[in-house]
Order: sequence, then C-alpha cells, then structure tokens
Amino acid sequence: MKFIPHVISWNLTKTCNLLCSHCYLPTNNSQQHNIIPKGKNNQEELNTDAAHKVIDEIAELNPNIILILTGGEPLLRKDLFYLSRHASRKGMMVLLGTNACLINDDIATKLKDNGISGVGISFDSMYPDVHDSIRGLKGSWEMAIKGMKTCKRQGLEIQIQTTVFKRNYDEIPKLVAFANEMGAKVFNLFFLVCTGRGQDITDITSKQYEDALKQIYKLHNQYEGKMLVSAKCAPHYRRIAYEMNPESALVKYYSGGCPAGTHYCRITPEGNVTPCPYMDTSCGNLREKSFAEIWNDSGTLKELRESNLKGRCGECEFMSMCKGCRARAYVTTGDQMEEDSWCEYEPGKYGGKKITLKAENTFGLKKEFELSWSEDAKKRLERVPSFGRGMVIKRVEQYAREKGYSEITPNIMKEAKEQMAVDKKTMFPLHNILKKRKVKNGKIEWTNEALERVKKAPDFVRPGIYKLMEKRAKERGYKTITSEFLSEIRDESMKFTSKRMKKLGFDELRIEAFDVAKEKLKSQKKKRRN
Repeated sequence: MKFIPHVISWNLTKTCNLLCSHCYLPTNNSQQHNIIPKGKNNQEELNTDAAHKVIDEIAELNPNIILILTGGEPLLRKDLFYLSRHASRKGMMVLLGTNACLINDDIATKLKDNGISGVGISFDSMYPDVHDSIRGLKGSWEMAIKGMKTCKRQGLEIQIQTTVFKRNYDEIPKLVAFANEMGAKVFNLFFLVCTGRGQDITDITSKQYEDALKQIYKLHNQYEGKMLVSAKCAPHYRRIAYEMNPESALVKYYSGGCPAGTHYCRITPEGNVTPCPYMDTSCGNLREKSFAEIWNDSGTLKELRESNLKGRCGECEFMSMCKGCRARAYVTTGDQMEEDSWCEYEPGKYGGKKITLKAENTFGLKKEFELSWSEDAKKRLERVPSFGRGMVIKRVEQYAREKGYSEITPNIMKEAKEQMAVDKKTMFPLHNILKKRKVKNGKIEWTNEALERVKKAPDFVRPGIYKLMEKRAKERGYKTITSEFLSEIRDESMKFTSKRMKKLGFDELRIEAFDVAKEKLKSQKKKRRN
C-alpha cells in the first residue's frame, strides 16, 4: 500500500511571545513581550528559500494537503504571509496554529488575503488567571479572546484548541459551549504527551483520560450540525465511541488509528521530519534530502506503517481504528511500537476478534475512479480534503450503480450526499459539520474589500446586489460577505443565466434574449389565467 501525507504540522519557528508550561517545543522566549523585529529569524531555522522549496516538494506528493503552520508563534516569522500564499496557490488547505495574542484587524486581513483558510487558537480556561498561568503571560486570556473576535469579524473561520490538565479538567463542557458561542467551526481537546517543556508535568490520571473522552463523545453528539467536537492525540477515542454506540459514524468512517507516520508528520524549524510533534525522532533533514525521499524511505516511518504493535496494542480488537498513541509509547518505553500505557482497556472484552472496516468507509484511500466522472464533478470533488476523496469516490459510485447512473455529475454527487445523510448507517462523514450554519436574526457583515467592489457597480444595480448577496449568505450560513463570496455568487448567477439563454435558443448572452424571455413569461402567465 502506498502512503501519502494528508496533514503536515510545520513548526516554522521556535520564537514565541508566550512561555507555555506544557510546550513540546523548546521555544526561544527571549522576546516574549514584543514582536520580533523584521529580519531577525532564528539562524537555525529553514530560511525563506528553503521553506519555499519544501512546499514545492510536498506538493509533488500531495498538492491538496492540509498544511498547519505553527510554532512557537508563527506570526513572529517575517515570511509567514509569503509562505502561506505560496502553499495556498499550490492547492494546499493552509491553517494557522496560534495563541492569537498578536492578531489585529490588519493581520487577520493579511492572513485571509494570503491563503489562510482557518485559524486554530489555543485557549485553555474560562478563567483568565488559569489560562494566563498555563500560557506564561498575564493578559494572554484577554488577548486570545480579542484575537478570536477579530478573526470572525474579518471572515476567518476559527478552531478552539484546548489542552486538558488537572487545572481545567472540570471546565470541558463550559469550554465547548464557549467555542460554540464564539462561532468556532471546531473544538479540539488535546491530551498532553509529556515531552519538551511539559515532560515534568503530571498528566491527568488514566481514569480521567477515559472520562474526558466520554465527555467529548457526548458533546460531539450534542453539538452535531453546529460545531465539530473532537479529541486529538487520543486514538482511544474511537474505542470509546464504539463502546458508547457501535453504530456511530465516528467508528464507521475512521480507520488506521494513530496517523503518525502514515498520513501525518511534523516538520521542525530546523527542517527535521518527525512522525508527529510529540516524537523527536528525526526521519531525515530537509536540507539534506527531499521531502519525498524522507517520506518514502525512512525506516522509522516504514515501521509505523507496518503496524507490528507490541503488548496489549498488538492484541487489541480495536487496533485498526486506534493503534494507541505512538508518541506516548515512545516517550514512556523508548520503543514506538510498544503498548500505550495510558490506555486501561484489556483486550478480549468484546470477544478478541479484531474489528475491521470496509474499504469504502476508510479515510486515506487512494483516489481511483471506476465510473466516468464529468469535469464539473471532478472539480467539486476537489473541495473535499484529500484524505476523504478516495472514500467519497467509492460511496458516490456505489450510489450511482444502485440508481443505474453511468456517469457522475455534480447533481448525482448532491443526491448521494443527501441520501447518505438520511441513512445514518451510510451517512456521509461530517455531513452535518461541513454544511454552513443558518444565520438567525443576525446581521450580515461585509469586509471592506467586498464593499469596495460593490461601490464600483452602477448606482441602480447596487441595491439588488446587496439584497442578493445577503440572501445567499443567510441561506448558506455565512456571517461575513467577502470578495471571494461575491465572485462565487456572480459565477453561479452567470452560469444560471447562460443556461437559460441557451434554452431560449441563444448561444451567447445578447440583449435580444431578454426580449424573448419577457415574451415567453407573458405567454406562460396567459396560459395560467386560462
């Protein structure tokens, strides 16, 4: 089986404005109260040219990868906007991992204009003193909330990232509710792996770990269709979901377990490739080898892909959907294939037979077409994250065969999606999460760029544009109208008009077509009266 990367977390810099007690990266905090002056990047870090080259190399393996740019604090890297723009133009979905303390309207606008699709913001407590003590800077709680609001105001989607400690363990439901109120699309609860600066921190107990995962599963169901609630660095979450509901889509549509080294890796500021952020085992350095060479040839990565697990993990019924946390196994035993000691589950509780998933329900499948797909359908497929495309192809083609279709079109994709949403057993994964939220009694905001574009339209046209755009925004759940949204609706309207013109017998849009359309409408009205 050929493995390709679907998600990469890239620590662009060690420099940070905070001093988080649990950070896995030995960061440079000498400038923790000020933005680093331009031109003073750490000499050990990959420079702009090297980073540009790495992005090109990643794109050769998967141009549609999810690329997470983080740190340290990535906003302290002077070439962040250049690198994010380059990655986005290659076709990558670029996300930013930040503490949000440095985000203002100008920076949020630049992030959006330079290809950042969403911002993951670290937020650890509803209580300012607790958050500030974890993050190492008084006032960071207030700055983080200000950064969240700024992102939303500028039309940037946000995710809330919380690391669970004993200090905030009892706050999990409140933090999830807060994330939803802030309009976050995703809430991720991270579980500490004691490495880096956090290696001497006492983790929550294994019982609290299990209980926290159960809370997350219940909250996932509670906020379904509003916000995705998930657990990170906790592959046991799938087993918890199975125990609470064997028919859960979380069980049926996720496979492979811990993604470290299989579909996911990390790049350090110095250019080392590691299986995940919590594992410091270097699989190779990007100054010496290409990304493809390291990804395809590393012995460390090959061992993870072979999945010859030891101890309880090797015997467990849930191995195909869990595998245990490989970072915890490595940190506690020095062997990445050993059992994960933080899991309390004893194999055999459910009969000992290994649970397997159907190929068509597996994320990370190779993209293979068996039926004919129209060009428009293929373009629509490109909207699906790369890790889900192979699975979507299989599910849509299965639906098409059942209905007797020989070619996949956007309409058939839409039908398949709707059918899968009706039938919970074949529900398209994340269907309710990916659809936009309806805006209820909320005022639609406009970005300055979008307003400036409308001002260029003739006076008599503007009221119609405002009305149409706000109507479409409410229908699709957008809270902010951006320049990109204007283009999207314009293109849709032009396509619709062009189709109508062709039905009227015109090959191109001409003024005579409107006269014909008026006469046809009058004729239809007369027929209705008669």
